Amino acid sequence: MTTTGQEDEFRQLFAEEATQRLDTLTSQLLSLEGDPADAELIASIFREAHTLKGASAVVGLDAITTVSHAMEDLLHELRAGERRATSALIDVLLVTVDGLREMLAITVAGGDQSVEAAQLVSLLHDVGAEQPAVATAPAPPPTPVPAEPAEPAEAAVRAHPAPVDAVPPPRAADSETVRVPLSRLDQIVRLVGESASAHLRVGRLLSDRLGVDPGTVDEVRELSRVLNELQELTMRARMVPVVTITDVLQRAVRDVARQTGKEVRWEVRGEDTELDRGVLQQLADPLLHIVRNAVDHGIEPLDERVAAGKAPHGTVRFHAMQIGSEVILTVTDDGRGIDVDRVRSAAAAHNPAAANLSDDEALYLVFRSGLSTAGFVSDISGRGVGLDVVRANVDAVRGRIEIRNSPGAGSEFRVIVPITLAVLSCLLVRAGGRSHAIPMHSIAVAQGEAEVEHESSAGRPVVWHGAQAIPLSSLAETMGLPADDEGPIIVVTGLTRRHAFRVAELVGQRDVVVKGLSRLLPRLEVFAGASVEPDGSILLVLDAPGLIDQARRGRGRAPQAATTPARSGTVADAGRSRLLVVDDAMTVRELQRSILERAGYQVLTASDGVEALAKLAEGPVDLVLTDVEMPRMDGFALTEAIRRQPQRENVPVLILTSRASEADRQRGLLAGADGYIIKSAFDEASLLQAVERLLGVRS
Repeated sequence: MTTTGQEDEFRQLFAEEATQRLDTLTSQLLSLEGDPADAELIASIFREAHTLKGASAVVGLDAITTVSHAMEDLLHELRAGERRATSALIDVLLVTVDGLREMLAITVAGGDQSVEAAQLVSLLHDVGAEQPAVATAPAPPPTPVPAEPAEPAEAAVRAHPAPVDAVPPPRAADSETVRVPLSRLDQIVRLVGESASAHLRVGRLLSDRLGVDPGTVDEVRELSRVLNELQELTMRARMVPVVTITDVLQRAVRDVARQTGKEVRWEVRGEDTELDRGVLQQLADPLLHIVRNAVDHGIEPLDERVAAGKAPHGTVRFHAMQIGSEVILTVTDDGRGIDVDRVRSAAAAHNPAAANLSDDEALYLVFRSGLSTAGFVSDISGRGVGLDVVRANVDAVRGRIEIRNSPGAGSEFRVIVPITLAVLSCLLVRAGGRSHAIPMHSIAVAQGEAEVEHESSAGRPVVWHGAQAIPLSSLAETMGLPADDEGPIIVVTGLTRRHAFRVAELVGQRDVVVKGLSRLLPRLEVFAGASVEPDGSILLVLDAPGLIDQARRGRGRAPQAATTPARSGTVADAGRSRLLVVDDAMTVRELQRSILERAGYQVLTASDGVEALAKLAEGPVDLVLTDVEMPRMDGFALTEAIRRQPQRENVPVLILTSRASEADRQRGLLAGADGYIIKSAFDEASLLQAVERLLGVRS
């Protein structure tokens, strides 16, 4: 007899299969509406429902079986030519598929969905009774709909036995695919990136310590080849075709068109284009909002289209294509276009300065939260939300949006994103004495002609790109580093704006394995991530929208040494200050080292308390900066150990941790810590100020 554990396994397998079948049913039903007489398509829809019914019966999910059986009965009449595939019928079938999808997770977990099942069965019976049959003989009076399903789930299974292939096998030994949790795939990608970084460090060691060129060692070259191939394959493993979301978009177009009484055709091109699964999931909501707006705001009502000499039906097109390391997702409609004057007026009601914007600038106001040009509030629009979600989500995947507007002829929204966020093609630049990486998809222009600089009417420097005057800033100053007086200029593109930055040098272009920064560091808005260089240092990857925002706000700071009176142990004479950073998270550890070295300190690192004590035994340090939660020896124990050593009892210890309770703070201070910073409140300025203060106190 099947055990409970085996039942759970079978039900989970059924849930995975059923999700795919429901996706297929949605896609096929949408296709059927375009060709209601396609007998082969109707037969395929019937088979999907029949298999779903049989498989659910096998694993004992009576509610799913009952609804699937009622849907199968209706589809049987459709297949036999006894009724027509009208929009009303397809409406009900789509609602049923949605209902089954909602029931699935609860039913598989053992929840009772009998009430929901009865409601869906009643809905199917009602539409069956309302639609007249297509036979020539007079239709018999409709059979009364019982309060409960006409046939119990068990009887339904006996009357319509499940086909053999409907039983979900526990293992598919001959299958060419295997299901892998996405989290496990992410771990593999991370480990491959770490392997590539470790390989670079090994090559650096061969060169520095043995004087051997790594490129001349056959084994090193072979390892490089294998790692490059492995990295490419793991990146491809995360790729999914864009077609995985097109059915959802088509459904949205259909539903909004029916709600607004419009006739809209849906066209798709490039659905086989592949994109990182995480990026595509992040873009699902933005694209959904864009297509809904295209139908609701863009496509005109029938009488307005006819009066304008257009076809009665509108068209919404979705096109995906890959260009280099980017994917461009385009939504185009042939409606009325965006009324720029109306957008500008709506924005000016909240901010009078918006009235002076050019047409191109005003176009991008549609992404502002709270802005709406709808004449009334409905379930679809009018509340000023939607496109601001587009802006936030596209920003989150380091993408950008372009709008093309043709008043009276339609509009086009282009969402441009990198294929993957794990490996980015970056332009490496030097600014303020350090190297930085900027994703290539954010670079509009990289040029060396410094003489293109001009002064704007407001007295601020700009560069001219075509007919557009673009504000110019020093990248180093924007990041609080010593300014570079001369050097090439790059133009960076954010979500809706461009900004020019002067850098000291264009180093070159290369693929960078990007590691995300800890969520405990939310204030570092100009950084998109970091990468480990061959010498073990951190290469910071800059975030274009955050960088532009910082430059526009003028928040760049002069170096700490230039604004703080010099005293022993401060940044002004930081050459004599040697710091030890202790943290088991490499990204956080190396980020702290990067900040401190940029301020002029000498920095050592350790991954836990035991390694930190070993580093302290090798030579003196002026300050220890430590995390709390670490393997082998945590930060509290490390602080206590330092205080027990007479020669180090006066070395200041600064704890930087995510543990924010007052009890933890008191424990740290009782252990002998001189300062306690919560990671959620951490930023570069607060870290440098705390270090400077402690060095001054202890000197």
